[in-house]
Amino acid sequence: MAPAYEIKVLDLMDVDVQRAFLVLARQLGSVVRAKTWSYLILGGDDPVLVDTGASSPEIMGRLGMTGHVEEWQGLDAQLELHGLQRDDIRWILHTHHHIDHAGQDDRFPGATVITNRRELEFSASGIMGAQYPPEYVKHHIDRLHTPGAMRLLDLELSGPVEVLPGITCEAAGAHTEGSMNILVPTSEGVACMCGDIVYDLQNAVIDPYHVSLDREPQTTGNHALTKRQEKAAIKRALNSGTFFLTGHDYPARLEHGRVVARLVEGSVPGPEVPVEHRFTSETHEPAHGHEEWLPPVRV
Repeated sequence: MAPAYEIKVLDLMDVDVQRAFLVLARQLGSVVRAKTWSYLILGGDDPVLVDTGASSPEIMGRLGMTGHVEEWQGLDAQLELHGLQRDDIRWILHTHHHIDHAGQDDRFPGATVITNRRELEFSASGIMGAQYPPEYVKHHIDRLHTPGAMRLLDLELSGPVEVLPGITCEAAGAHTEGSMNILVPTSEGVACMCGDIVYDLQNAVIDPYHVSLDREPQTTGNHALTKRQEKAAIKRALNSGTFFLTGHDYPARLEHGRVVARLVEGSVPGPEVPVEHRFTSETHEPAHGHEEWLPPVRV
């Protein structure tokens, strides 16, 4: 029987980014500071790390962004909060390989990286330029020739794969051609880690920007597939379990594919704050929610 895992949010970096990057065309020219998470899965035989963040704050300058790391942030400091060091990590899973998700794999020589083959191919194609730094791509290519250092999935062809007891990977179908969702059973339901198909839940899903259709999400300003594929992937992830975990916003609890609460203290399951939606189901009138959702407690 698969264990009921607990997921810890690791706060790696803050990044100054255009709002229109987070949600398509929203407040063009306006800059906001966004979070960059990694996730630590505990409760199995070995700790599992989902994404490793950027290699340094400075590398974000290649995309015209500014990275900020406080002393309590960063991978080492965040692992230490849970009594762990890098050598304790046995498995690394990647939602995708972008500049802010796969930059520290070289610091885990004893871990096996599990990723989708199509994402590795896509990262080396040049189609998204600096979003895939050459240092990261080269490191992953080197892992291909190091016994046990990498496991490649073919999710578009094979369908979902259980990579560790109860932990299943499936093709995300959006953001990048090789992005994958990671489904993790917890004591309160399945958590879907869906990478960057959504950056900003408030303005993409809860109160979607410039959208009038009921339950229709808004896409990000940074995707490699079609708008319809992006929307479909968001809907699929929202209907994949009880918790919705992205790479840059606070986790959410779902009911029937709808966000009903946000998790605010760094654990999934964990303490929650309820949310309001743009329209009430009875009147279809705008709800009086927040323009920007901010947690009452810092992770």
